[in-house]
Order: sequence, then structure tokens, then C-alpha cells
Amino acid sequence: MGLRMGDGRTSVERTSERELVVKRMFDAPVRLVFDAWTKPELFKLWWAPKSHGVPIISCEMDVRTGGGYRIAFGHDASSAMAFFGKYLEVSPLARIVWTNDEGDEGAVTTVTFEEIDGRTLLVLQELYPSKEGLDEAFVGMEDVMPEQFDQLDELLISLGAGV
Repeated sequence: MGLRMGDGRTSVERTSERELVVKRMFDAPVRLVFDAWTKPELFKLWWAPKSHGVPIISCEMDVRTGGGYRIAFGHDASSAMAFFGKYLEVSPLARIVWTNDEGDEGAVTTVTFEEIDGRTLLVLQELYPSKEGLDEAFVGMEDVMPEQFDQLDELLISLGAGV
């Protein structure tokens, strides 16, 4: 399979008919990277790609095994698009697994965090229920994920400056 794309720092690879794997090394310790994924006040600063011009208007996250999340994008509540699901597994500083329940073709997303010499290797895997689900989601993913991760990089640099 192995359709690989990315921007040189972020690799976006389709590893099977139903699975997408995104990898990126961040120049920050696991503690900061994990915080950026689990604290709503940090998450909303980087998750929405700025090039799309659609900000996050609300971000509710109960990041624990069995907890849930709801993230709304838009310019006002009446036109907002919501993404929501539940956390299947949360292992602090190591792994987060969640569902994407906004549609029938929602993936199960797994993010792992590995600290290597003070830097963090982040691996995001999305497993879709069907090939069609991944086909639909994959369109534009090679641009969106690197942009999101660039924004995360900028946030981590600013957080690191205060450590």
C-alpha cells in the first residue's frame, strides 16, 4: 500500500486499505506534547488548520479512559460543525485512543508519545471501518496534518520558552 506523503517533517502514510499513519518528531519533551493533546486550552490553539479559516469555538475534553470529547468548529454556534467521541484508553505521557463518532465511517484514532533524548516521536494511527471511509478522509489529509503539526510545533516552542 504505502502511499507516503508529507512535508519532510511530517510523514503521512496509508499503510493499508483502512489505516493511515502520521509521524512527526517534536523538539519538546513528552510532558509538553501530551499536555497539548489533553488540555483543552492548549488543544484549541493548534488543532484547527489556520489556512481553512474556521476556528474552534468550543472544546470540551474529559481525557481519561471512558471520558468524552466534543470540539466545534465555525464562526458561530448556528453554523458549527462538531466532532465528538469517547476515549477508549488514556495512558498518561504514552498513549491516547479515541473514537470519532460524528459519522458512520468514523475512525478509531491512536496517538502514541515516545521521548527520545528530550524530543518526542508522535505517531498517530487512524483505523477506519472501511476502505471507503479512509478514501474519503484521506483527501486533503496530506496537507492538513502537516499544517496542524506545524502549529503544534509553534505552540510547543512558546510553551518551552516558559519552562
